[in-house]
Amino acid sequence: MKHKRIIIISALFFAAASGLLFIYSFEAIFYFTVPVVERSPEQPIAFSHKKHAGKYSINCLYCHRYANISKVAGVPDMELCVSCHRFIARKKPGIKKLIGYWERKEPVPWIKVHDLPDFTYFPHNTHLRAGVYCDSCHGDVTTMDRIERVSRISMRWCLDCHRERDVSIDCLQCHF
Repeated sequence: MKHKRIIIISALFFAAASGLLFIYSFEAIFYFTVPVVERSPEQPIAFSHKKHAGKYSINCLYCHRYANISKVAGVPDMELCVSCHRFIARKKPGIKKLIGYWERKEPVPWIKVHDLPDFTYFPHNTHLRAGVYCDSCHGDVTTMDRIERVSRISMRWCLDCHRERDVSIDCLQCHF
């Protein structure tokens, strides 16, 4: 009789623990927010979107040239930066640092501010074609000296956006 009671209590405990774990997992996935140590990390080279996209009105797609043709927007390659900065503001400390990376053939170790988990599919090109432009997710970068993550970037946030625009919320649209 005593063993039966222990087995029943153990089974109930296991069922309750399993249920709580399932609920916690569901919540963690549903409300998953992209882990970023800081919303606006200091980058290895100070790059001002306020100056480039704001003051000089350089279009997002000039530097993030893959955004309208690919799932990723892409970080501009150094060749693009150096093509201008060989001649413009060459003596400034940040540009000297950029040229140093270029001459050493080293990539700039940028810290991602907007990064989605590997299990998520976010095609920039599809969103751009649908009229969801850069500032919808990234905020008004023309006012940012240092990029800041302004959106929550969670599954709930994405689902809310899809529902507002009356587009599919089928799981396989973003996860496969």
